[in-house]
Amino acid sequence: MANQVPLLELKHVKTSFKVPQGVLKAVNGVSLTIYKGETVGLVGESGCGKSTLGKTILRLYRPDEGQVLYEGRDIWSYRGREKKQYTRKVQMIFQDPYACLDPLSVVSDIVAEGLRIHRMYEGQALEDRVTELLQMVGLGREHASRFPHEFSGGQRQRIGIARALSLEPELIVCDEPISALDVSIQAQVVNLLKKLQKEMGLSYLFITHDLSMVRQISNRIAVMYLGSLVEIADSEDIYLKHYHPYTKALLSAIPIADPAVERSRRRILLGGDVPSPVNLPKGCSFCGRCPDACDQCRREAPQLREIEPGHFVACHLAGAKKTVQK
Repeated sequence: MANQVPLLELKHVKTSFKVPQGVLKAVNGVSLTIYKGETVGLVGESGCGKSTLGKTILRLYRPDEGQVLYEGRDIWSYRGREKKQYTRKVQMIFQDPYACLDPLSVVSDIVAEGLRIHRMYEGQALEDRVTELLQMVGLGREHASRFPHEFSGGQRQRIGIARALSLEPELIVCDEPISALDVSIQAQVVNLLKKLQKEMGLSYLFITHDLSMVRQISNRIAVMYLGSLVEIADSEDIYLKHYHPYTKALLSAIPIADPAVERSRRRILLGGDVPSPVNLPKGCSFCGRCPDACDQCRREAPQLREIEPGHFVACHLAGAKKTVQK
């Protein structure tokens, strides 16, 4: 990625929340770069901070520490018109297509809302633009006057995508956009996102826990555990050469269509409990579940380091052993 232009850069971002038990560290020192025109897949189990990171990028949460840079500038330095322009350039596709659409508004009003707020179109031009956006996502003019309850889950997600595209964004945060859909519909939505990216030069942060699907859409994959990134690499590379024990466990859980291979392969079952994000351990947050943890892991938190070109791992033992999945 050295020859590509950075669009969004996260530098040691920490986002926390006050809870009755103390301070919950949802995002704990994340550094990540998204380049123009690429898709970064962000994977990890529920509660690891993926959605909080996405909402921090959208300025919905302000980080306690670190910087979020968009085209080299801190997004929290924006004021007035610049702030409004940023809300245009960075949009979101939400996880639940049933809850993210106003049930009392027709589709044309849902898609046109942002266009009206930013005064980009009006009158007949606005109607034409809404029709164009619906056609881009596989819907038609006849759908514009219907309410959300008249659509299937896949169609509702297409409406959500049309709404995200309406302001002509450069970066879209896709917050588990396929998790609530049937498998066949998931493939359709992913293919649509890839098609739109190619046509419009979009960049995606694709948040998901579906390790099979993220491989199909991502250029790079970042693995998140308890608020921190533990491994980042090119999409194919991370499936063939994975070093962090958490990544190994995640990938071992992906089902394989061949029954003979599925029966013979070894799954990695993690023991122990996930530490509380309110009371993180002193060293590596994964050491309580890691079968290879050593004294250094319990004393010192590992930092992301490049062990191969473009392959970063936060593990003291990374590189000592190489795991290859065939």
